[in-house]
Amino acid sequence: MEILDGKKVSNQIKEEITVEVAQMKERGEKVPRLAAVLVGNDGASLTYVGSKVRSCKKIGFESTLIHLPEETTEEDLLKQVHQLNNDPAIDGYIVQLPLPKHIDEEKVLMAVDPDKDVDGFHPTNFGKMALDMETFISATPFGIMELLKRYKVETEGKHTVVIGRSHIVGRPISILMSQKGSPGNSTVTLAHSRTKNLKDLTLQADIVISALGVPKFLKADMVKDGVVIIDVGITRVPDETKEKGYYITGDVDFENVSKKASYITPVPGGVGPMTIAMLLKNTLLARERHNA
Repeated sequence: MEILDGKKVSNQIKEEITVEVAQMKERGEKVPRLAAVLVGNDGASLTYVGSKVRSCKKIGFESTLIHLPEETTEEDLLKQVHQLNNDPAIDGYIVQLPLPKHIDEEKVLMAVDPDKDVDGFHPTNFGKMALDMETFISATPFGIMELLKRYKVETEGKHTVVIGRSHIVGRPISILMSQKGSPGNSTVTLAHSRTKNLKDLTLQADIVISALGVPKFLKADMVKDGVVIIDVGITRVPDETKEKGYYITGDVDFENVSKKASYITPVPGGVGPMTIAMLLKNTLLARERHNA
C-alpha cells in the first residue's frame, strides 16, 4: 500500500510555480495576482481563504483579500464582482462559498468573468472541460488528476466508481476520468445517495473516488484487494477526548480500507492540499493567457 501524499505533491507544485514567478520577476514581467472575495465570518471559509493568501505570498504571487460583512447585499456583491472583472491587475479571483443565505450563489457565479474564474465553476469553463477543451478545471478534480499523474497510477481500462454527484467534484471528476489521456481512459460509474446496491458497484471498482461527506462511509468489506482509493470527504467529528474537541476524518474507514488498497489518500493531507496548489496553477495559467 502506498500513500498518495497530497501535501508532498502540492509542495512540489508550489516550488515549480515559485521558480516560474522568480523568472518572471527577473524579466521584469508582471507576476500573477489572485483575489479572494469573502462575505461574512464562516470559520472554515476564513481558514481556507487565509491559507490561500499565505500560499500566494510564499510562491511570490500578489494577492488581494476582499472581506465583506455578512449583511452585504447581493447587489453590492455583484458590483464587487464586476469591478474585479474589469480590473486588469487581477488575473484570477474566487468568490468563497458558501455565501450568506440572502445571496443567490448561482447569480453571483454566473457574473464572474470565465477568463478570471480560477475556481472553474462557471458553466462556460465546465462546458469546455466536458468537451476536452483548454479551460480552468475546478481545483479539486484538477488536483485528483494531478495526484494520479504524479504517482503514475494506472487508470486506462480501469473501472472507476465515483460516489457523489456535486458540480464541484463528483460530476467533473467522472468526466475527466473517462476522457482520453493519462490519467483517464477509465470506465466510469457515477453513484450517489439514491444508488441501489452501491456495495456491488464498489466491489467491482479498481478505483473509488468518494466525495460524499459522510464520515467513514466506505468500509473494508465494500472494496476489493488492490483498489485505489481517493477520499475527497472531510468532516469534523466531535470528540471530547481530543484537544480541539473534534477530529477530522474522510469518507473512508482509512484504518481498515488501507489494508486492502494499493494506493490511498489520507485525510487530512491528501486531496485537500492539492486543491489549493491547483488553484494557484489556474491563476498562473490565467496570467499567461492574459499576457499571451
